[in-house]
Amino acid sequence: MQKHLLYKSCVLPIVLYRFQLWFYNHAPLSYYLKILGKMQRRAAIWILGAFKTSPMLSIEVIMRLIPIKLHLQKLGGRLQLQVHSLPPNHLIRSLIDSSNSRSFSQHPNSLNSLTNHQQSLIKSHVVDIDNRINGIFPSFSPLHFKFSPGHRVIDNFSDFIVFNLHSKQKEDKTCAHQLNNMVIESSSFLSTAIVVTDTSIKNNTATFISHMHTHNHPITKTIHHAVHVTSSEAELFTIRCGIN
Repeated sequence: MQKHLLYKSCVLPIVLYRFQLWFYNHAPLSYYLKILGKMQRRAAIWILGAFKTSPMLSIEVIMRLIPIKLHLQKLGGRLQLQVHSLPPNHLIRSLIDSSNSRSFSQHPNSLNSLTNHQQSLIKSHVVDIDNRINGIFPSFSPLHFKFSPGHRVIDNFSDFIVFNLHSKQKEDKTCAHQLNNMVIESSSFLSTAIVVTDTSIKNNTATFISHMHTHNHPITKTIHHAVHVTSSEAELFTIRCGIN
């Protein structure tokens, strides 16, 4: 346990320091991943005391170690989400899409000023940040006028929209039976659509998922991410996306 803790808390942070300088889209990664894979194999054998001929995947599973490539993808995804918490006038924010920089001026070499072909040739982690940040919508307000009484969709179309809330924490067979009957009845009408939404928050990052079905056939699926939001805000935004 002490060897495992030493490797994860001291060795990995030093080895992967500023890894985003070489771990990005279109970058040649085989050489770096080969070296890091050898390092993790030697560390796993040292921690476990296994033979040198032991299979790498088996040792990683026993030692609860993530493969180095997946570990880099996890760290890279977290860094890309953290960029969205920077001030709007930050240099990195000025290099990405103008829709994310709001009223602040764009950098002369921003991605928005390049053609699609030029963007496809760029080798930089800024492109990965832009691709990830396009699916993030943290700037929404639950007190928007569309949510106020008289302006809400459920107020204007109360005869056409029905909400059915269900929680996995409370196993209610009656509620599940009612939902099943509602799905079966609505599947026979072409003009009826069913929207299923769910929200989960992990490591201060919220994930919103919305499914839409009509006549028992899936139409669309949307996934959004946001940072530093409450569960209530996340649920409201997911329902709003489904209604839209």
